Amino acid sequence: MTAATGRFQDRGAVVTGGATGIGGAIAERLAVEGASVLIADINAEGAEERAARIQATGGVAAARATHVGEIDQVQAMIQAAVDLWGRLDIIVNNAYPAMEAVTGGAEDVPPDVYDRAMAVLVKASYLSAKFGVPHLRRAGGGSIVNISSIHGLLVAPGALVYETGKAALIAATRQMAVEYGRDGIRVNAIAPGHIVTENIQAGIWDDNPSGYEFFEAQYPVGRCGRPQDIAAAVAFLCSEDASFITGHTLVVDGGHSLQIQENFGVAQAHYIQDNPTTQLPY
Repeated sequence: MTAATGRFQDRGAVVTGGATGIGGAIAERLAVEGASVLIADINAEGAEERAARIQATGGVAAARATHVGEIDQVQAMIQAAVDLWGRLDIIVNNAYPAMEAVTGGAEDVPPDVYDRAMAVLVKASYLSAKFGVPHLRRAGGGSIVNISSIHGLLVAPGALVYETGKAALIAATRQMAVEYGRDGIRVNAIAPGHIVTENIQAGIWDDNPSGYEFFEAQYPVGRCGRPQDIAAAVAFLCSEDASFITGHTLVVDGGHSLQIQENFGVAQAHYIQDNPTTQLPY
């Protein structure tokens, strides 16, 4: 964990999807730098555990069970943060609809599944701004960070919902930046590459080390991402060091999306030739 800087001292923050993975790392990073953090997650037990972990290291955190696709729950989440911390300065929209059915193209995804996924992927950021912006304005300004993905900039087959949602989140980020800039509210997005969270490690890579090595070989920096990489980017965007940055989508992907596809494809083929026992993840 990074050393405490105190740059978010006396700031109130909300992190959605903060129980585990990227959200958990973000909550810890903001707290170690002085923020009081409300961890909002549909996984109530996990949110409580994360808050306790932060408290055990001297940080200030609380947990709240929240479904960010529900209007009344988002409104209550924002009010809870203000009630707890007396102010609201930072909102991080990170929650992701972990629904196994959210795969496929337009012909495959049922309309009700599409709607429920979009409520979390896109609508939640609108709701947190709707209810949160008045409090950010009252605090004299603040920062909203939306966690998008390189899938919001590039696309893959079989992922209509995810790609559409993450791209829409980038558009919403840009519009809100223009809308609220003169209120001292900056709105930015982050587009992570492949981030190895604890769930991804256990669900994919523990049983497939050769596949993980194949994934690492695709990154110019020579490794996949860690939750802490995204947490560091969030802390930067929320800090005064980024006071002249708004409406920006910060790509944090180890250079993965920079590569010319023809060269990249040939490099992957050579990797398999050199490592014929590689077990691909899909």
